[in-house]
Amino acid sequence: MIISVTQDDGTVEELSTDDLSALEAAAIEEAMGGAQWQRVEALLQLQDPTALRAVVWAHRRRAAPELKFADFDLPGWRRRVRARITRDEIEDALNNLMVQALSTQAEDTQIDRVTPHLRKLAHTPADVDAALDGLGKGHLARRRQDSED
Repeated sequence: MIISVTQDDGTVEELSTDDLSALEAAAIEEAMGGAQWQRVEALLQLQDPTALRAVVWAHRRRAAPELKFADFDLPGWRRRVRARITRDEIEDALNNLMVQALSTQAEDTQIDRVTPHLRKLAHTPADVDAALDGLGKGHLARRRQDSED
């Protein structure tokens, strides 16, 4: 997951959860009251301010190890900080959906339902179409584009 932080001068800093060490991830879990990492990721997708703040805090602690979570704040977080999913995460979500959908023979319908949400969460929305192509479901992306024209 990519956390984008817009600075006061308009530049955007991108922080990846993939770059966190196991100790940093554990510190985030602890800071969030003992939440398991899967819960942290779910909260990031929901743009939860505490989860966003915890990831940025963990990255900031690299330069300032004495920085305490209770003292760390992100002013204007709602307009300045966003969590977005990566292509790998998009592919994982679509693969999981395919496995579930195959048992119901309704994979296209289920994928059609989830792709707008994936596009909204995606760091690079075009990654959703690329992942659909990789699954052999590129026709769903093209069908959506045709209906928008």
